[in-house]
Amino acid sequence: QVQLVESGGGLVQPGGSLRLSCAASGIISSIYNMGWYRQAPGKQRELVAVITSGGITNYVDSVKGRFTISRDNVKNMVYLQMNGLKPEDTAVYYCNAERFRVDHWGQGTQVTVSS
Repeated sequence: QVQLVESGGGLVQPGGSLRLSCAASGIISSIYNMGWYRQAPGKQRELVAVITSGGITNYVDSVKGRFTISRDNVKNMVYLQMNGLKPEDTAVYYCNAERFRVDHWGQGTQVTVSS
């Protein structure tokens, strides 16, 4: 059974940093494309960052230069380092594992950016 568990969310002031972690079990995460999505209240879920099984990364324009996605295949972990956080980054962040167009999701972690 595939399980993705996110952690690291919380309340942070504008300009601050957070590091999200996603622990994967039930899969060999190294062969999956791993991603972080987010969903703000009243908005659709959007892709924030993805790292392919080959290590290629891609980001939504609004986070380029501020967020970094990485993975540790030995630990079956994926991370999202978020710097320079803005109020518009406030959302529930979800970890995603995808292979052959089959998606697995975590339950999400809340990130709130507010002074």
